Amino acid sequence: MRGTQITIKDIARELGVSPSTVSRALKDHPDISLATRLKVKQLAEEYGYKPNAIALSLLQSKTNIIGVIIPEIVHFFFSSVISGIEEVAHKNGYQVMICQSNESVEREKENVQTMIKGRVDGVLISISKQTQSSEHLQLLDKAGIPMVFFDRSPNDINSHQVIIDDEEGAFSVVNHLIQQGYKRIMHLAGPDNLVISQRRLAGYKRALKQNGLNYNPELIQVCDQYDDAIRMVPKLLQRPTRPDAIFAVNDLTAVGAIKVIREMGLKIPQDIGVAGFTNEKISSILTPSLTSVEQHGFSMGEEAAKLLMKRFETNIEDYVPETKIIPSTLIIRESTKK
Repeated sequence: MRGTQITIKDIARELGVSPSTVSRALKDHPDISLATRLKVKQLAEEYGYKPNAIALSLLQSKTNIIGVIIPEIVHFFFSSVISGIEEVAHKNGYQVMICQSNESVEREKENVQTMIKGRVDGVLISISKQTQSSEHLQLLDKAGIPMVFFDRSPNDINSHQVIIDDEEGAFSVVNHLIQQGYKRIMHLAGPDNLVISQRRLAGYKRALKQNGLNYNPELIQVCDQYDDAIRMVPKLLQRPTRPDAIFAVNDLTAVGAIKVIREMGLKIPQDIGVAGFTNEKISSILTPSLTSVEQHGFSMGEEAAKLLMKRFETNIEDYVPETKIIPSTLIIRESTKK
C-alpha cells in the first residue's frame, strides 16, 4: 500500500474493522476502545495516512479558503492589505484566493462568480472604480458566502467593513498645506461614485472652511491616475489663476503631477506644493520626497480578516454589521515644506 494514497477503507481492511470504526478512532471517539484507537493510529502513521481534504470539505461544507477581490495588486497599499489578510488567515487555518478587478466592474462580476464556483468560505472585497450597483455582490450573500469590505465599500450593502478615516486624513493634509502658506489648493479627486472620494473631498472642504478660505469648485478635477495627471495637469497649470498647491487623491496621481510641474520649469515646493494620499513606497524616494497620508494597509487587512473570522462564528440571527475605522497618519516630507 505504500505506493498509493492510503484511505480509511485500506486501514479498515488491514485491521478487519469497519471504515466508520477507523474514522471514529482517528477522532478519538469514546465509543472506540483505547486498544483499537492505538492500533488504528499506529497503522495510519506507519502508512502515512492523510485525510482527503476535498472529501472533508464536501462533508463539512467548508473549503477553508477565503477569497480576496482587489482593484489592482500593483499598488503597495493593496499588497500590504493582502499581507495582513494572509497573516490572520494562516493563523486560523485558511488559505487565500486572490482575484483583481483591474478597476473593471465586469471583471469584478467575473471575480464574484469565481468565488462562488470555488465555494470559498467568505470574501474580502474592495470594490472597483466602476462599481455603482451592488447587485452582483449580493449574489455572494444569496450563495451563503459572508462578505467583509475594506477601503472601498458600496453604499447599499449593510456588511462588516474596515476603512480608514478618509475625511480626517484629507483634512490633515490640506490643513498642513494652508499652514505652509498655500491658499489656492487644487484637489485631483477620485470618481464621484466612490465613498472614499466623497470623504476625501469632504475633508478638503472642511480644512478650507476651518481656515477661512472659500471653496471654489473650479479647483476640483476628477483625476486619479498617473497617466491622467500627465495629460491633465499641464492644462490646469496654464490657467490664468494657477493653483499654488495640489492635493491628489492618491500618490501615483501626485507623482504624475510632480513630473509635469518639473517639466514646466516650476519649483516644488517654492512655486507649488504637492501632497498625495496612501504613502506608496515611491513617496519617500522621490525628489523632492512626497508628503502623503499613511493608510496602514497591513492593519486594515488584519482587521478585515478578523471580522470575517468573527462572522464565521456568528449565527445569522445574531449578526450585527460592524464598521472599524483605522486612524490615518500624515507624513510630512519635502514637497510641501516651504
